[in-house]
Amino acid sequence: MASGDTPSGCRVDLSGQVALVTGASRGIGRAIATRLAACGASVAGVARTVEGLEETLKTIRDAGGTAEGYAANVADSADVNRVVEEVEAKFGKIHVLVNNAGITRDGLVLRMEDDAWDDVIDTNLKGTFLFSRAVGAIMMRGRYGRIINISSVSGLMGNPGQANYSASKAGVIGFSRTIARELAPRNITVNVIAPGFITTDMTDALPDKIKSEVKDRVPLRRLGTPDDIADLACYLAGAGAGYLTGQVIAVDGGMTA
Repeated sequence: MASGDTPSGCRVDLSGQVALVTGASRGIGRAIATRLAACGASVAGVARTVEGLEETLKTIRDAGGTAEGYAANVADSADVNRVVEEVEAKFGKIHVLVNNAGITRDGLVLRMEDDAWDDVIDTNLKGTFLFSRAVGAIMMRGRYGRIINISSVSGLMGNPGQANYSASKAGVIGFSRTIARELAPRNITVNVIAPGFITTDMTDALPDKIKSEVKDRVPLRRLGTPDDIADLACYLAGAGAGYLTGQVIAVDGGMTA
């Protein structure tokens, strides 16, 4: 074991902490949930269905970690409050919140239906607000917390065909910077990760030609992986990031540099 490593091999020790991760059923959310668990955190995974969380929960438990699954519509206030109450009742506290749940409904703005706009804003932005408000109250009482919100480079630079998604992710950035100032006096940090093009189910479905064009736009000449995001999320959840708040960190291979 290298000097400074925890028994799990993770360089961040989250032993005794409880982390709630939304959108934990696949992709970036699953990678974050499993990485936090590997570093010692007990994980509460949230998705639309508990069945969708089975693989995430199994991966964590098979590795000796602790994880529970919860079903919720992240855009529904009553649903969010119920889940947060259940997690607090189960684990006692919530130390880390990762707002990762997100959807896309792509289309050119002049052809975009109202539902496509509302669904994306409600899930990506309102969901972040609802969980931050509910979990933030618990963190305030405990005078400690780490909130990590997942935005996107689309929220930094825009992307044709994603007016709704870009607006929601830009909103997450503005929201996060504001609550970082509000919650800082209680030792609660709020930071944003803005992933670039990451290999997920959505990007896997892209034609090879499009993926090649995307790689050409990235200085490192490759797509990112969910683990690239999970590594940073784990650091932001730990003690070493205690003086870091209100920041937006692009994990994009240098695309927005």
